[in-house]
Amino acid sequence: MGGLLLFSITGFTLNHAAEIEAHPVVTTRQAVLAPDLLAALKDDVPLPGPVAEALAAAFGIDIAGREAEWTADEVYLALPRPGGDAWLTIDRVSGGVVYERTDRGWLSYLNDLHKGRNTGPAWLWFIDLFAAASAIFALTGLGLLGLYATSRRATWPLVGAGAALPVLLLLLFAH
Repeated sequence: MGGLLLFSITGFTLNHAAEIEAHPVVTTRQAVLAPDLLAALKDDVPLPGPVAEALAAAFGIDIAGREAEWTADEVYLALPRPGGDAWLTIDRVSGGVVYERTDRGWLSYLNDLHKGRNTGPAWLWFIDLFAAASAIFALTGLGLLGLYATSRRATWPLVGAGAALPVLLLLLFAH
């Protein structure tokens, strides 16, 4: 029931996203890498372990194993998450580190859960299993309608209208 309620409400909020004001909160923090950690930056696709550990301790983030974009001047890590975004850059010359996190609020978080945006594989599996369970629920309901339709003459006209209505709306009004 919780999943169905969540997806119903966030379906509505996603449909009216332009009418719901968001007030993103941006937090920027800075640090400087120790010289030995700066020297350890050698174009490794994920950051070297000691560098990742130092940054995790400094900013309270988990970046171990994350892919990084390397240029001659900097290392950039995109850190997307539900309900916001974050990124981290390391200046390869000075060792300066900038971490920026944007929080778009709980409604954005729930909407991102609805879409499976930046949620990780466990949530994506949940969405897939929930979708399969919903399809089974709908098909077994249709089967039950078939069993009891003989005593209710309006069953199939109502089922047909329920199936035709979304198709008609799409054909007539979605351009």
